[in-house]
Amino acid sequence: MEKRMTYATVKRQILCLCLLGLILLPGWGAHAVAEDSPALKLIYSDWPGWVTWEIAKQKDFFAQEGVAVDLLWMDYVAGMDAFAAGQADAVCMTNGDALVIGAASGKPSTAIILNDYSNGNDMVVGQPGIDSITDLKGKKVGVEVGFVGHLLLLTALEAHGMTENDVTLVNIPTNELPQALAAGSVDAITAWQPNSGQALKIVPGSKRLYSSADSPGIIYDMLYVSHESLSERGGDWAKVVRVWYRIVAFMEDPANREEMLEILSARVGLPPDEYAPFLAGTRILSLDEALSIWQADESAGLKSLKGSNAYVDTFNVKYGVYPQAETGESYFDPSLTLTLQQQE
Repeated sequence: MEKRMTYATVKRQILCLCLLGLILLPGWGAHAVAEDSPALKLIYSDWPGWVTWEIAKQKDFFAQEGVAVDLLWMDYVAGMDAFAAGQADAVCMTNGDALVIGAASGKPSTAIILNDYSNGNDMVVGQPGIDSITDLKGKKVGVEVGFVGHLLLLTALEAHGMTENDVTLVNIPTNELPQALAAGSVDAITAWQPNSGQALKIVPGSKRLYSSADSPGIIYDMLYVSHESLSERGGDWAKVVRVWYRIVAFMEDPANREEMLEILSARVGLPPDEYAPFLAGTRILSLDEALSIWQADESAGLKSLKGSNAYVDTFNVKYGVYPQAETGESYFDPSLTLTLQQQE
């Protein structure tokens, strides 16, 4: 079982990765190969709205738009830590987890693409006989503490008049949560697809108690870029934004559905028919839909990125994920998306 993933733990992990990065980066201990435009390094992980980057790779969209991109496939938390340590230009994160990583590293990143929002794929799943969130009182709940699943669990508890003190949290890496539920070591778990779906499949009688569909907008999934890379390579990132909306257009065309599912399912090692339901719980956003969320005022609540960030930030401070408010305009920049819309 992984140790408790607190703010301090994340800081220690990032420091270690930074030191490792100094050893491994070109120019440290070896002669760097000079390149005019090195490939942008983009970390993505196993979430339906981010696996979709694989379409750009397989369809050669990056080369067609004139930008070199290395897609780096990593586990979610490991990818965030590597990004914070300077080992990549960009990483796919939820808006809430971006605040956690920014607070821990002292280096906030900037979101330039609003990929999707979770619309049911993030779930609290209970053992057989546990039929509601209120049934969890006094029970053990497995969750990767300090990250997006923890936020969803706290939201579910609060919505039912409960707090974290009403349950016992067991800190478990997200990809191990289905096995923990199956083994009976916890009474419920909080996880995202494919882990939440796997839990429902391997534990007969288990059921969804709460999901992101009950709080749409609590989890926005985005592409975050380091301030340095965005400043130095803004033109290339504009091309990446264009690639993203080519992916969205490809996915929206019914004629491409079979090929789309083959590409996505192959990336995660599932048959296409098993992968298809994951897309239903992920609301991939069109260009106009994304800009509407980008530009909405905080008063719109979870229907706006500003409102969602404020909500998540308040939660994170309240529950000690990090010590003081972290939200700010520097965490997102819709300008490249807006420019693309104006060019359409």
